[in-house]
Amino acid sequence: MCTSPPTLFAALNVANGQVFARCKPRHRHQEFLAFLREVEANMPAALAVHLILDNYASHKHPKVRAWLARRPRFHLHFTPTCSSWLNPVERWFALITQQAIRRNSFTSVRELLAQIRLYTQNYNQHATPFRWVATADDILDKLRRLTKVISATPHQ
Repeated sequence: MCTSPPTLFAALNVANGQVFARCKPRHRHQEFLAFLREVEANMPAALAVHLILDNYASHKHPKVRAWLARRPRFHLHFTPTCSSWLNPVERWFALITQQAIRRNSFTSVRELLAQIRLYTQNYNQHATPFRWVATADDILDKLRRLTKVISATPHQ
């Protein structure tokens, strides 16, 4: 049992919105490989597995690359730096943070892990796919407004 805050790995099934989540003691390539093995064991063999990842070093480690090279059904897609919001599982991370972790008080790592497991189980019972509601034009308009405000701000 780890005594420091754990790392939460999660895989989102975009078709039904369910999340496969596992806590690991650290975020090294060893833990990421263990998570990938669990994903592999829990996914039907006939399905292609597309993983959308940030650019964390453990995701690109030579041992991870070698493992993936032996599994052609796994396809990696990396988000650009500072663009993790493009990954729908990040929305789930925000939900679990807002609804189960933030503003809670945990007396132990074990208690935190139990809360994460409970939240994930409850979430999966009522899961629905995430859906983008903003159009590209909405996003670009918001960006234009933000850029206008920022550029109108005096800089020192």
